[in-house]
Amino acid sequence: MKRRTLLKGLGLTALGAVSFGGAMIAYRRGRNPYYNGPVTAHFDGLRFHSPGRHGEPAKSPLDLLRWNFGGGKVAWPKAFPSPFQDKPPAKIESGIRVTLIGHASFLLQVAGQNMLIDPVYSKRASPVTFAGPMRVNDPGVAFDDLPKIDAILITHNHYDHLDVETIARLHRRDKPRIILPLGNDTILAAADPTLSGAEARDWGQTVAIGGDVKVTLEPTLHWSARGMSDRFMALWANFVIDTPAGRIFACGDTGYDPNSIYPELGRRYGGFRLALLPIGAYEPRWFMKTQHMNPEEAVTVFRELQADAAIGHHWGTFGLTNEGIDEPPAALDVALKAAGIAADRFRPFRPGQSLTLSG
Repeated sequence: MKRRTLLKGLGLTALGAVSFGGAMIAYRRGRNPYYNGPVTAHFDGLRFHSPGRHGEPAKSPLDLLRWNFGGGKVAWPKAFPSPFQDKPPAKIESGIRVTLIGHASFLLQVAGQNMLIDPVYSKRASPVTFAGPMRVNDPGVAFDDLPKIDAILITHNHYDHLDVETIARLHRRDKPRIILPLGNDTILAAADPTLSGAEARDWGQTVAIGGDVKVTLEPTLHWSARGMSDRFMALWANFVIDTPAGRIFACGDTGYDPNSIYPELGRRYGGFRLALLPIGAYEPRWFMKTQHMNPEEAVTVFRELQADAAIGHHWGTFGLTNEGIDEPPAALDVALKAAGIAADRFRPFRPGQSLTLSG
């Protein structure tokens, strides 16, 4: 039965619908199905927007068709196994230990706390199991090798960052806290009622995790959607993670422009010990520039944040865009040399690769 016929049969002809994670929310057109809150500088009562981008639409379906049929996509191999596989300790009390699980998924261990950022263990970054980008390497930490997780941080609701199945699996095992931007809690609860305790926060709000670790949500230049009718209706964010061993900046996705927010964040926080920055999914530029920075722009953001070191992620696991699978690290190397930055300060990680910083 077609969805329109189904909605009519349910008496929902005056309503719209948003589908995600096997669940469907019906809502009155012109209303936000995820979040009902006061108007703010970045929320107009219906949609959220990035700093300086009020009213900017996401790329249209016609733009999407132009990109998909425009050629230029470099084929990826069916398998791109990582040479690394990590078995992390149960916890660490001193210093920082961070492991790339794959794509934008990280395990962060610090001050006795184990945190996952954007955990995705599904085989596809897609609303369905039979189509969509398929991972070309296994997670760099096997699920059963994950230590007990204290908190999950979700940057936004795109399927390569918010994986309901993985979050539900973690919740059943460990009952971690789930911290995420406004509106995304509704998505989790609708897909799996056991996830109704997720904690939604706005930009500028801080959450204490434990062990003197706290997390603050900050803006990023991106957008959100789980379908075609819910664009900009759940918030997206960067995370600033304050720890006894230093401050970490965690970015899931971001575009870049010359008037970006990152110099201000660098000044306000006084720099970062470590930045987790995306370096992939950036071609073609006419389509991706406002939502995904390229490696050269990532180096600029690294400098603007005043970070001591960075890990490059969001490449080599899910084939989302036009560039070849190994182009991002090569482009990062060129950008670092052009900027006069040592390669060991900003490294493109493969799944299972880890970094330990002393306390």
